[in-house]
Formats: sequence, structure tokens, C-alpha cells
Amino acid sequence: MLRVGEEYAVEVTEADAVRRVAMISVHTSPIDQPGTGDAGGMNVYVLELSRRLAAAGIEVDIFTRATSSRVDPVLSAGEGITVRNIHAGPFEGLAKGELPGQLCTFAREVLRTEAGLPLGHYDMVHSHYWLSGQVGALARDRWGVPLVHTMHTMAKVKNEALAAGDTPEPAARIIGEEQVVEAADMLIASTDLEAKQLVNLYDADPSRVEVVHPGVDLNVFRPRDTHAAREHLGLPVDAHIVLFAGRLQPLKAPDVLLRAVALLVDHAPQLRSRLVVPIVGGPSGTGLEHPEALADLADRLRIDDLVRFVAPLPPAELAVWDAAASVVAVPSYNESFGLVAAEAQAAGTPVVAAAVGGLTTVVADGVSGLLLDTHEPADWAHAIGRILLDDDLRARLAHGARTRAGEFSWEDTAERTLGVYERARAALRELV
Repeated sequence: MLRVGEEYAVEVTEADAVRRVAMISVHTSPIDQPGTGDAGGMNVYVLELSRRLAAAGIEVDIFTRATSSRVDPVLSAGEGITVRNIHAGPFEGLAKGELPGQLCTFAREVLRTEAGLPLGHYDMVHSHYWLSGQVGALARDRWGVPLVHTMHTMAKVKNEALAAGDTPEPAARIIGEEQVVEAADMLIASTDLEAKQLVNLYDADPSRVEVVHPGVDLNVFRPRDTHAAREHLGLPVDAHIVLFAGRLQPLKAPDVLLRAVALLVDHAPQLRSRLVVPIVGGPSGTGLEHPEALADLADRLRIDDLVRFVAPLPPAELAVWDAAASVVAVPSYNESFGLVAAEAQAAGTPVVAAAVGGLTTVVADGVSGLLLDTHEPADWAHAIGRILLDDDLRARLAHGARTRAGEFSWEDTAERTLGVYERARAALRELV
């Protein structure tokens, strides 16, 4: 039986249990700072899962593409976790859309690394995002070990809910995702909705899809004294703080929040003197084309005095901002899970979120926050205003947020993932 306990301890009794995992994350390194470029929730997912697996006595090698000559080819990300920075293409200036052209080189270097290790070194390949799945499928066949794949995002889903001005995902990605779905021994979906999308949109075999919710580090993201958190950050202790955290790109819809704030202060001018709107994150995706767009928008909306742009933060610092906030806004057009919302709730802060993707799983509407099935700024202004102006509602949602967050832990994620690994191993044995 495989168990992940309170101290991340795992009891392994099977003689052929997983001992070493090749974790593949081509386009973004788990040690990169989330919130800018291509670094986001997937970085957190890979690193936190690896930490729990390593604490269980399982060795994890994370293969990722090197983006700097200053980074060592091999480095440690903690006991039992090795990050292998693969040289594939130029270190800088290579957009994610150009990475498919480097997959052959990346895969060759992964196979070369394994060839220098004892025979049968890896027991499992776990790939993240479709680019990694392409490499993982090759490693699976070459090494004779199972492939478990986590999509994180899917092109067909993203293309159904594009933000204004965003670019559709190309056909090459869709084809690549379909190939990975066919090749994987098991697919991990973050939510029931994502599992259905894998089956309905990608013709995945339902028996090979398992739902495993991502988690939250409940030791880092936890309730704190709100006044103390605000004093620590230099914020007024009596402020109404509406926080956005994430990559600044159309998909995440920070512009919807800014437009909502402008309407809010027009309709409730008494809020203006106490309102603070921190935007924590950096440009990403198509947002890189106009990195000053949000600041320009705030200026045009005449709320630039309310908005504070904050560079991406490590988890321990972001957790303080979450605790300091009155409400966290997550207006994304699509989220496979919604880690920002889960972390905010763990800090005891209510969330206003779009009713899309995994956010409908993370946020309990009317219990831990409010879900909106619209991106109309007027509707967002109304919802945010309700929470700011109603102390009883805010307190009730804050209590519900703390309770809801307790349902998502990385320990549970790791335990369930280990179960998927065993199912994948059994499936591969049946094929042999």
C-alpha cells in the first residue's frame, strides 16, 4: 500500500514499486519564478509533486530545456530531486511556439542521459504539457517503461474560449496533443471537467484517464493576521485590497479586472480613497507584445493611482499578499485548475472567479467565493463591490475559503499520483 502522511512519508511494500521517475517539463523549468514568461502553475505543480515523491523515497530527475548558459547542466532542487538542464536550441529568444523544432534535440539528449545510467534506471516517465509528452512517448518506447501524462492545458479547450486579441493555438499543437493522448499509458486530469474534455475532445480511453486534483502548500498559504500582513507590505490596514496574481496575458484577463475597478469607483466613489489594486505578475504569451498595455489601460481608465504593479513573487511572499487582500480576482478565460484561487482560499481570502475550467472545482460558489459566468466588467464590479461592502458576506466567504482549501493538498496529490503510476505499470504489463 502506498501512503503519503502528514510528514510526506510514504510506506512502500510492493517489491516492484516505483523507485525512480523521469519527470519531463520541456518548455519551463520548475525552478523558474512563476508569474512571468512561460512559468506558472505548471512549475509549481512539477516541483511540489516532485518534493512529495522525493520525501517518499522516490528519486526524481526533472528534464527541462536550459534557457541560460549560467545554469549548471545538473543541479539539485532538494534531496532526491535532480534538475537536468538540456541544451536544445538557443538559450534566449526562443518562443514557446518555436520549441517543436527543438524536440528532436531535446529527446536525443534525454536518451543520451539515460544511456549513461545503469540499465533500467527509470521506472516511470511522467510528462507535463504536450511538448513534453512527445518526448515522453519516445522515452517510453525506448526504455520499456510506462508513460503518465498531465496535459495542464489543451489547445481545443483554449481555442473555444479565446480572449479578445489572443492568438488561436495552431493545428500542429492539436495534432501533437492527440498523439500524446494516444501514446500515454495513463492520463492525469486535474478535474472531472478536464477528464470529460480528454474523452470528448481527444477521444481518450476513459479507463486510462484518472482525476487527480493539484494541491496547495498549506504550510505556506495559510491564514494570517490581516493587519500584520498589510503593515508588512506597507499597505493601509483599513484598505479595500483587490488582488490579481498571475501572468499578464489576455488569457488571464487582468484587463477585465481593471475595467471593473473603474466602474466600481464610478458607482461607489466612497471606495476610492481606500481601494488598492495590486497586480502581481509579469508579461507572458501574447502579453509580451505590449508589456505596458495594462499600465496604459489603468491610465486611460483614470485608476492608475489605485493600481500597483508588483513583480512576480516566490510563494512565501505571495502568501502574505493573499492574506492581506480583501478579495482575490481570477477573471481568466480558461484555467485547467486554478492554483491562484486555491492558494488565496488557503490564506483565508474570498475569491471572485470566472466560472470556467477548473475554477468551478476550486471555488465553491457562494461558499468560498463567487463564480461569474461572464467577463462583463459591470458584473465583475458588482460582485467585487458586494464582498467589499458587506462585512458579513466577506467573513462568511473567508471562513468557507479556509475550509475549501483544506480539500486540496500536495500530499493527497502525491498519493493519488502514485496510484496512477501503479495503474500505468499494470497496463504496460498487460500489453507485454
